[in-house]
Amino acid sequence: MNFQLKETIEILERTPQTLSHLLTGLSSSWISCHEGEGTWSAFDVVGHLIEGERNNWIPRIKVILTKGETETFPPFDRFSQLNQNAGKTIEQLLSEFAELRRANLETLRQLVDPETDFEQTGVHPEFGVVKLREQISTWVAHDLSHISQIARVLAKRYQDDVGPWKAYLRILAD
Repeated sequence: MNFQLKETIEILERTPQTLSHLLTGLSSSWISCHEGEGTWSAFDVVGHLIEGERNNWIPRIKVILTKGETETFPPFDRFSQLNQNAGKTIEQLLSEFAELRRANLETLRQLVDPETDFEQTGVHPEFGVVKLREQISTWVAHDLSHISQIARVLAKRYQDDVGPWKAYLRILAD
């Protein structure tokens, strides 16, 4: 098992800054590009991360710690951000994400006892019984997955422009 709360927090606290450095100040053509119909732009992904901060990670951790397996996690709408952020800028979303993440990490530090809580369980609506350490580990992997997704979406904007170098650019593989 690789899970360590301190190391988990190292990644979680860097995600907002990583995305801010990558996306702040980019033109709207970068922020709104996507991989085709039904796929997400960088703007959509940051909106999704905000929804996770509001309605997924800490609320589910609280359910595990207070209700255990007596209550199933409320479902998480992974697509709600698609209708909520019209008129906002990427900078506004990034700022909101950073504020929510800061508060959530403080809550995480206060709620979780690393000596006793990691094996506590709750009930996921799709997966069934899950452990607290699995929920927190997924939070990290989820961040990294979406950072990778954003990088891929941005790179694919130039997939037809790189010419023969596409053969050497894994990020552009179909």
